Amino acid sequence: MRVGLVCPYSLDVPGGVQNHVRDLAETLTGWGHVASVLAPGDDDDSLPAYVVPAGRAVPVRYNGSVARLAFGPLSAARTRRWIREGGFDVLHIHEPMTPSVSLLALWAASGPIVATFHAATARSRAMSAASGLLRPSLEKISARIAVSELARETLVQHVGGEPMVVPNGLFVDRFALAPPRPEWLSDSGTIVFLGRLDEPRKGLHVLLAAFPEILRRRPGTRLLVVGRGDAEEGRAMFPVRVRDAVSFLGMVDDPTRAQALASADLYVAPHTGGESFGITLVEAMAAGAPVLASDLRAFSLVLQQGRLGTLFPVNDHAALVDQAVALLEDDARRLRIRQAASQDVRRYDWRAVARQILDVYEMVTADATTVREDS
Repeated sequence: MRVGLVCPYSLDVPGGVQNHVRDLAETLTGWGHVASVLAPGDDDDSLPAYVVPAGRAVPVRYNGSVARLAFGPLSAARTRRWIREGGFDVLHIHEPMTPSVSLLALWAASGPIVATFHAATARSRAMSAASGLLRPSLEKISARIAVSELARETLVQHVGGEPMVVPNGLFVDRFALAPPRPEWLSDSGTIVFLGRLDEPRKGLHVLLAAFPEILRRRPGTRLLVVGRGDAEEGRAMFPVRVRDAVSFLGMVDDPTRAQALASADLYVAPHTGGESFGITLVEAMAAGAPVLASDLRAFSLVLQQGRLGTLFPVNDHAALVDQAVALLEDDARRLRIRQAASQDVRRYDWRAVARQILDVYEMVTADATTVREDS
């Protein structure tokens, strides 16, 4: 099967949607299918051969983060040419309402089209307005997928329809088999945080408020901060007395990310909002790191209301302290959480997730022609 995958965000910055598209392309290719990815960006020799750049990416602030999008005549022309020359059996557009190459592809194509929706926003005036304007284009979509129950609810509320839920995927064994790094271990415990330093909704400021007390109550505890941002600025955020216990790893490659999680006695996700799924929780579970996360609904669903991890009230750094110390002092409890999570996480493995997506492709292509440029 020839599959065209459209990612609205530049692949040069890691993110949930970007990783999903990249990993799906790798899985499909490994199974003998032909996958091509269209994404914002300029020609770059470092990109995988299956990626086609759609034009210069422009940073746009949205939902507490920065998205790198491509939109305009050049990107539109490249999108039309990619569709025309691709000979795709199915076009799989991610976030089709995003004003980037995803929307351009939706406008330009006809034929079997699958769309995956990642975002979860309870009340979005922009999405409600856009759904009305884009309704004729949205009706081209043959099948709609949401990556979580929250994303499904958002889609139904703002757009309608009956989307199916297929979660984000993960190469579970890449995390499960990752070795810990001895230099990151501590007899008192190692805490790991993943997220951009300058993205408030990732909640580093909550952990910042909690960590000095964690260290006071449990001397020797280490904190690894993994994510894009200025390490010196990040270090300056912490009181001088605790800085020696904090290591900033910066933006790392996937194997190092997995090793950091494998080195964790506790993965803390103090996010404050804007999450529709929680792929970092799944990564931690796969690597064997017990999860302590803020009680966002998306996280609660992944952790099955606390069966596969521990939850604390959003923005409550005092509760974070109490739960973190209790977990670090209870080896048996952490082992029980680790064992339960390591079994459940297999349902997110790409071998399972990609099979569900292929079933959707086969459904929409059963009686259809190939994707073509819409006239």
